[in-house]
Amino acid sequence: MIGLSHVRTWVFDMDDTLYPREQGLMRLVQARINAYVVEAVGLEPEEARVLQRQFLDEHGTTLAGLMANYTIEPEHFLQVVHDVPLDGLEPNPRLAEQLKRLPGRRIVFTNGARDYARRVLDRVGIADCFEGVFAIEDADLTPKPAPSTFRRVIERFGFEPRSAAFFEDTPRNLEPAKAMGMATILIGDGHGKAIGDHIDHVAPDLLDFLSSVTFKDAA
Repeated sequence: MIGLSHVRTWVFDMDDTLYPREQGLMRLVQARINAYVVEAVGLEPEEARVLQRQFLDEHGTTLAGLMANYTIEPEHFLQVVHDVPLDGLEPNPRLAEQLKRLPGRRIVFTNGARDYARRVLDRVGIADCFEGVFAIEDADLTPKPAPSTFRRVIERFGFEPRSAAFFEDTPRNLEPAKAMGMATILIGDGHGKAIGDHIDHVAPDLLDFLSSVTFKDAA
């Protein structure tokens, strides 16, 4: 059993964290991003995929990389790439039950767009589990893992990092959280990236992990 009884603020990434990666939503989003890059930059699809991966590694999101290197309209990008069907996402009442069991506050912290986050949370049936959502627009389009964006979410919701836990599917996005004192939980296999000692727990499945958390020492 896993004890996180000191935690009073539970912060969750959304995509591939609050729903299983196998449900395929991010594949649809990445395909839309690829089509956007093909048109905006004038590359072949495979070249665009290489550029997407480069921008993700260097800037945190494809959008941030495009903004740093090309002239684009970011609002249009966010609208286009998040205009995907959510049919593959399954409602998850058991996850809702486990989220509501967590003592304290619950927050979503995503590099996705605000309206897209609302649609996803509604579809999964967990929108009412969270106090609020901090989306990419709230960070002035500066994505995780930028420490400044972590500071902004902490300031926005006014929580103490040392009494918070952050759940995320991308290993490097957990680095600033750990540096600021949060407990860090990697959901999934890290997408083939190195899993460093800044990660406190690795959990293949969020629902299983939350089901194992105990609060017997909670005040």
